[in-house]
Amino acid sequence: MNLTGLHILLTYTCNYECDHCFVWGSPWQTGVFTMAQLKDVLYQAREVGTITEIYFEGGEAFLYYPLLLEGVRLASALGFSVGIVSNGYWATSEEDACQWLKPLAQAGLKSIDVSSDLFHGKALETPESQRVLAVAPMLGLATGTITVDAPAGARDPDEWEPGLPLSGGGVMYRGRAAVELVEGQPRQHWMSFPQCPYENLENPGRIHLDPFGNLHLCQGIVIGNMFNQPLKQILAHFEPHQHPIAGPLISSGPTGLAMRYLDQHEQEFVDACHLCYTARVHLRNRFPDLLAPDQMYGGGIQGR
Repeated sequence: MNLTGLHILLTYTCNYECDHCFVWGSPWQTGVFTMAQLKDVLYQAREVGTITEIYFEGGEAFLYYPLLLEGVRLASALGFSVGIVSNGYWATSEEDACQWLKPLAQAGLKSIDVSSDLFHGKALETPESQRVLAVAPMLGLATGTITVDAPAGARDPDEWEPGLPLSGGGVMYRGRAAVELVEGQPRQHWMSFPQCPYENLENPGRIHLDPFGNLHLCQGIVIGNMFNQPLKQILAHFEPHQHPIAGPLISSGPTGLAMRYLDQHEQEFVDACHLCYTARVHLRNRFPDLLAPDQMYGGGIQGR
């Protein structure tokens, strides 16, 4: 596996509860790194030798600002190019946005991508995102906007290169979207999804790490736990075609996953993610360590 990017889900907690969220981010969601854990995984990432980029995501990473700031500082000191994904809730004015971003820029942050769409506000360009995009370049930060369109059926897989981070476009019907956004959407027969159109499960360029140490090929598909085994060993021992979940997906997509394990299921789904996620929900009791954690499947939420 030629891994170049490690995307760290600093927390599952978020100040929003968007219907399209892959990881079920929510104000009531649980799970956050400790500083000791974060330091350990960054040093492990350096030991791999091929990783050049660290991204801090969530949930909403800015909810734990001191942890985020120290993580950026250490990742930059270790030689990584460092980015952040945020919804920009903290940019209540341009002056305030500068106060939040300046220490991060001084700590070595290189880029920030801000989520801005109708899931996050009343306009495609939220006022918060506009402030972030105005201030960040003045601090030497590269910027990007992640805009997910309102549900309108499945996105065109031909417009997507497998393995790329989400940068916009139509909804992917996995995570909360597979529950909240599928009603009324056009569907296709379950045999119509013989490949995963979005993720390079065989040789991913990036991988996600959550606050419990789980390494995700795709959100909710785990290949190991960095709190139990060093990252370098996990990557060296990973055999994608032998993985009980990734193997069928690589060979014949969500259709193959359902065909291998499910005797009964619905006949039609909105897209490949919808079938894959639905199948995985049914398989969690059989593969609890590989289809984890509860947070990725709508569990782990406290205080509701």
